[in-house]
Formats: sequence, C-alpha cells, structure tokens
Amino acid sequence: MKKYNLLYTALTLLTVFFASCEDMLTEKPNSSYDKDGFFSTEAKADMAIMGIYNSISDYRHYGYYEMAAHASDDTYYLARTGSDNQICDMVHYTTSSTNEWVKWLWALKYQGIDRANMTISGIQGMDGYGENKNLYALEGEARFLRAFLAFDLVKYWGDVPFKTDYSSGYDDAFGGRVNRELIYDQIIEDLNFAKSNLEWATAASSPERATQGAARALLMRVWLQRAGYSLQQNGQMTRPDDATRKRYFEAVLNEWEEIQKNGYHGFYDGGYEALFKSYSEGVLNSKESIFEIAFFHQQGSRNGGAWGIYNGPQVAEPTGISPTEANNYMGRANGFFITVPEWKAFFEESDARRDVSICTYRYTWANNQHTKQERSAGSWYPGKWRREWMTPETRNKNMNYGDVNLCVLRYADVVLMAAEAYNETGSTPEAWRLLNNVRQRAGATAYTDANYEELMAARKKTHALPFISDGDAQGKFRTALYWERGFELSFEGQRKFDLIRWGVLADALKLFGEKSSVNKKDNKPYPAYQNFVTGKHELLPIPLAEIQSNPKLEGKNNNGY
Repeated sequence: MKKYNLLYTALTLLTVFFASCEDMLTEKPNSSYDKDGFFSTEAKADMAIMGIYNSISDYRHYGYYEMAAHASDDTYYLARTGSDNQICDMVHYTTSSTNEWVKWLWALKYQGIDRANMTISGIQGMDGYGENKNLYALEGEARFLRAFLAFDLVKYWGDVPFKTDYSSGYDDAFGGRVNRELIYDQIIEDLNFAKSNLEWATAASSPERATQGAARALLMRVWLQRAGYSLQQNGQMTRPDDATRKRYFEAVLNEWEEIQKNGYHGFYDGGYEALFKSYSEGVLNSKESIFEIAFFHQQGSRNGGAWGIYNGPQVAEPTGISPTEANNYMGRANGFFITVPEWKAFFEESDARRDVSICTYRYTWANNQHTKQERSAGSWYPGKWRREWMTPETRNKNMNYGDVNLCVLRYADVVLMAAEAYNETGSTPEAWRLLNNVRQRAGATAYTDANYEELMAARKKTHALPFISDGDAQGKFRTALYWERGFELSFEGQRKFDLIRWGVLADALKLFGEKSSVNKKDNKPYPAYQNFVTGKHELLPIPLAEIQSNPKLEGKNNNGY
C-alpha cells in the first residue's frame, strides 16, 4: 500500500482553529472555529485530531529534534563535537536549561497534550456522544495521542506539570509538578480507553493513525518503563518493589496475549531489509508497523522530517545540474550521526540486520554523478533510512526534509517486550522462544543451552557486561536481550530508555566509550561516557524560560541542572 499523508487534509482550517485557540489565552478566540462552536460534526472532530498529529509531526519535534533526545547511547553518537546549545550539547550530555532544542521539545509536547485535552473535551460535549461509537473511537484516538506525549514527558523530565483539561486562560496555563506515578495512572487510563474503543488494524488500514493494536503495544512499553529504574527529584535512581514489578510485567503479558489473539500483526512479509527500504520508499504496511509518525514536505515550507537525511549515510549535494534533472539524483544527506563501530563485529555474518543498521559507505559527487565510497570504522552511519532508497518523486524534493515516516511501534519490538516480561515472571523458556523468533527472521542463529557461550564469545572477549549477571537462566536471558534489542532496534529511539530503565546507561556508555577505537585519540568524537553524570543526565533539564515563567515550579529544575 503506497503512503498517503493524513496531516494536511484540512491544514488551512486547522491553522485558523488552533492559532485562534492558542495564541491569546486571555481572550475569547474570535475565530468561527473556536472550541465552543467547532465540535459540531464528526468531520470537525476528526480535523481536531489531525491537529494533535500535526504537533507530533512538526519538524522541530519528531521530524528532527527528537533525534538528539535519543542519542548518545551505546550504539551511536554525533559526528560533530563542540558546543552549540542545540544538538551537540544534547547528544554529548552537556545540555543546559537554555538549550533551544529542549525548549522546543517541551513546548511541542505540551502543545499536543493541550490540543488533545481540548479535543477530548469537545468530543465529550457533542450531541449524541453517549450513543455514538464513532465519537468514542475519535476520543480513543485523542486519548492515545495524549498518552503518547505524556509518556514522553515522564521519560524525558520525570515529575512535570500535567493536567487533562484545556488551558483556556492564562491563570490555568501553569501548574506545579505532578508525581510521575499519577501521570502513569492517567496514561494507562487513556490507553485502556483507547484499546476499548479503537478497531484493530487490517491490511487496508494505515499505521499513521492509532489502532487498538497501537494502544496495546504502547501500554506494553509503558508498563515496562514503569517497572524499571527512573531518576527521582533527589538524584536517586529507584524502581518499584518486586511485587509491584511482577504485577507490571503481568500487565505487559495481558496486552501481548490480546495482540496474539487478534492475530493480524506480525513480521513484515518481505524481510528485514525490505522493511526498512519500504519506510524510505513511503510504502505503508500495518502488519509490522503498528504505529508510524507521518511526515510530508510541502514545497516552500520547513515541514517534513529528516529521517534518512540527517541520520543516514552522507550523500553529497548534486551541483551543476538543471532543475529538470534533479529527480535523477538523490539530493543531499548530511550524515550527522555515526555508529559505534564495534557493534558491527557482534552481528553474525548471516544476520540481515548488520548491513541494514550499519552503513559503511557514503556518496560523493563528481563529474555529474554520485559515486559510492567505502568508509573506515569510525565513519560509518546509521543505515535504516537512506536517501538512495527514497523514490524519485521524494528523494530530491528538498535538501533538508523529506517524507519518510518514523515507525515508533514495531511488531519486533513488541515481541521482545513480551519476551522480557516472560523472563521476569519466571517463564524463561517462552522468553527464549520469542527472542529466537526475532533472530530467525533476521537470519541469525537461534540461542540454545548448547550454543549460548559460543554465540556470546566474541562479545564477552572485548565487551563483557559486568553490570548484568548471567549466572542463572534469567541472567543469561537478560544478557542476550541487552544485545538483541541493540541488534534489532538500534537508532529507532528506544535504546537509551531501555538502558535507563535497566539502570545501566552510565555503565554501557563507559564500557563502549572507553573501548571504542574512535576514542583512541586526543580528540574523542564519542565523549558521552566522560560527560555523563549519574543522577543528572537520565533526565533533561526543564527549559529555563519555563522555570522563570511558572511560579509553581518554585524555581527548581531537575537534579543537577
């Protein structure tokens, strides 16, 4: 199924509507599309939901800036050094509360939540709401999006201001910190509502819109994150007691069982490489892609995403060609991010994920043509999104932005989440079965009791994990899962948060940073392990402007900032 874009269906009306409701909170909006009169039809309610999606798809949000929030981890880092109060500082763990990108991420997440709050309230006030399944489904979609953004707030900032009513005036725009456990409760309530009122995906549905499967998959991620470590306001990393954690893992498995019972979602039929090529080509598949954030570049604007442009292999800009020839070439890709090269050796030769995840070449430009040039270790790029895989219609549409979606909920991730929950609840054989399903799809050897040490040998020789004990069956699985989630999901936005909830981010950065060949020189391009401060950098700083304008924050930032 070819990609279509849902975000610009009613862009003009959305712009008028939300601008009128957000720009002047102290005055009643003068637009005919104000909240009181807007929610009169299902079509207009649907339009309001598009406005929530639009906040997420802003180029300053998931289109580009979010990339910095995901790195550095133990798999990749930024090709630039130095300080810029933007991407460099975020990735190198030198962020301050005045960072411009952190400010935009904060603002856009709250913008999306406020739009969701308004939409939910507006739908609930519509005529016939109580008997209208379509309105319940639309509310479910808005609640899914609110939960998605609220979960980001908790992961990035911990205890934050949070409310579920729309900020209709200046006085109610500010709030104090809310304990993250209460925010988690609301996230789960929203997702439970969503899963009860949204339809399951089918081959005819688009992963650009939330479905019941997306709500259940996000619930699995929420329960796992909640079961793990998180940084508290006193600078301590804590996690729930064992009995509570077991209950959370069981909740993960409840959602997994329902996804399995439905039976639609599974691995992409074409294989791992074809899956990621399809993302760059703009092909929608709702089988493995449970939920995608949609991007579409409009000429003359800064809309769109930078997936495969800023975080793919470098492509030199074509020069000296006429505009009519442009679609014959790939356009430019900046190649800002670099993979930690040691990971390449840890994949098996047969593992299809290796050469998809790690791209060892770039494209130079000379004599009116692109030429592939192999690069040495330390100059390799994330390869899951690439200019060369984009279609002729999109690959040279804009030098800095494109139409490549980001899949944020993928079936393989769901399988590994279920496997982790099985292991933590004592069903380790079932955990191995699921993990091996992921490996076998990629062409990697399945783990057995007989070959575990052999498959681990190369990794243990140079990168043994002293922070994970594999002295028993559960420990062996945790060790394998550490590697497997890196092999399967690298650069997709989950790795850093896995390491945080496992309580090993600082350890992993130190292990890979100290041993990486790229840091065996005076100028260390991967300095995260030196800069990272435990009890500080597990969270981002609240933007200084927010601290100064919101008296209910009492002038206090997150620990260490």
